[in-house]
Amino acid sequence: MEYNSLSLIPPLLAIILAIVSKDVVLSLLTGLFAGHFIIDGFNPASAFISLFDGIVGLFSEGWITKTLLFALLVGSIIRLIVDSGGVAGFVDYLTRKKNLIQSKRGALLLAYVIGLIIFIESSITSLVAGTVARPLTDRFGASRQKLAYVCDSTSAPVSSLLAFNGWGALLIVLITEQVESGVITGLPTSLFIQSIPFNFYAIISLVLVLFVILTDWNIGPMKQFESLSGQHNSSHQGTHQKSYKPQSNNSIDKQINDLTSANTAISSPWKMILPLLVVIATIPIALYLSGKGDMLQGSGSTAVFYAVISSLIFTFVYYMITKTMTKKAFYNSFYQGIGDMLPIVLILILALAIGKITNQLGTGQYLASVTEGFLTPALLPAVTFILAAIIAFSTGTSWGTFSIMMPIAIGLGATSPDTNIPLIIGAVVSGGIFGDHASPISDTTIISSLAAKCDHIEHVTTQLPYALLGAASSIALFVVFGLLL
Repeated sequence: MEYNSLSLIPPLLAIILAIVSKDVVLSLLTGLFAGHFIIDGFNPASAFISLFDGIVGLFSEGWITKTLLFALLVGSIIRLIVDSGGVAGFVDYLTRKKNLIQSKRGALLLAYVIGLIIFIESSITSLVAGTVARPLTDRFGASRQKLAYVCDSTSAPVSSLLAFNGWGALLIVLITEQVESGVITGLPTSLFIQSIPFNFYAIISLVLVLFVILTDWNIGPMKQFESLSGQHNSSHQGTHQKSYKPQSNNSIDKQINDLTSANTAISSPWKMILPLLVVIATIPIALYLSGKGDMLQGSGSTAVFYAVISSLIFTFVYYMITKTMTKKAFYNSFYQGIGDMLPIVLILILALAIGKITNQLGTGQYLASVTEGFLTPALLPAVTFILAAIIAFSTGTSWGTFSIMMPIAIGLGATSPDTNIPLIIGAVVSGGIFGDHASPISDTTIISSLAAKCDHIEHVTTQLPYALLGAASSIALFVVFGLLL
């Protein structure tokens, strides 16, 4: 059955509600119900039952269950390395190396390097980078606004490029859903890897922030704060830097407290480094084994699932041998970490469900038929980037944006043999990161302000010119590659 314009209602409803309510879960649920309502002949009772039966049915597919378990268990690893003092020990270790930093550039480079190293989770990246580098940037006259910009520009971009983490799991599962539904063909892991070079905004952000650090290039409002900061020595830093704390949720405050209150005197950085190394090292091995000798043929869901299982087993043995934690404390942190990830897993489940609905309704095919006269395959990547950016800016969430946009963009692109699917995936990810990066209500934006102890609005306004420059460059690249590929 062809649903034509009715097929646009579920995704449009989800997008509009997400922008208005800032509640991605409610928006996805509403769009999902609307889709079942249409498919089930406008019968609300039948749609209600179909909605939840469809969600339960997701767990019958092994790759989905593995991905969801990975998302839960990676939360446990993050919680364990924080509660064990591993993150605090890493911070303490770097702090004791302060004598190696002798300049403003060196202090900002330290924050940048930390952002590159810690890519397991974007919030941890910003928290550690800001906490370690702030005393040094204060000492050498770098503004906290500049530090917040460095922290923010290396969190989500790095996490999306070096995606041995929840970001990679989410993106691979969204791509897999389109492959399993028959919308596109190919290997999900391979398509994801091919899309990484097209994640233009993330790449440009990392290059741009490094250029800003090395050349001390200040544009827009950043000039004022850098000039003011340079006029004060470290003893006066606190008098002109506002320690403004934006309204935020309790989980962000708890992360700050957990990071700074651990007993660093008895902490070791290896309590954080080794569990993460096990995750990183196991993923390519699992891809090789599941692909029977070909990593690109391997299962992404299988690889990340067994990587996190291996890391948890290692961490338990390591923490027990070193008496880092008691069994009771280990299990408490383990369960708390699972609880921390429940909102993310809920978004994953709803994203998969709404992806199935848009495919059943033929949303991509209908959009292609309507826009074929003006939205050519060459322009689709740039338009995808812009739409994803608007949604992410309005909602403050890149993950929610990926969940809404990926099935629509891939479905639209799949209708033309001239469309490069990895380029479309890169456009969705880039747009989501830019919108999230520029949004004042984004968690990563708020956390970067808190970590740098910078006025939140000042961080948003000083970062925006750099973000817009990165976005404009990305759009230009998407137009160029859309024409070439």
